[in-house]
Amino acid sequence: MGRVGKALKQVLENYDISQNKLAVALGVRRSVVYRWYHELTDPTAETVAEIAQALHRINPSAAAEFIRLYLGEFLETEEDS
Repeated sequence: MGRVGKALKQVLENYDISQNKLAVALGVRRSVVYRWYHELTDPTAETVAEIAQALHRINPSAAAEFIRLYLGEFLETEEDS
């Protein structure tokens, strides 16, 4: 487990977004977000996109940071090319 949970935890803390608020925006139980947040499970790739979309509806800056944290190394490599 790792990258998604770390990115999600940092974004939720930095932007003062509760796990419950994200869960409501995603239409899932809070326990699902809790498991991602605490790196107990990883969401699917499709769900990562849904998380980014839900964060964007809550706070576009939070979504941008989530994507940057999650894909940071990949994005930096692409920019260097």
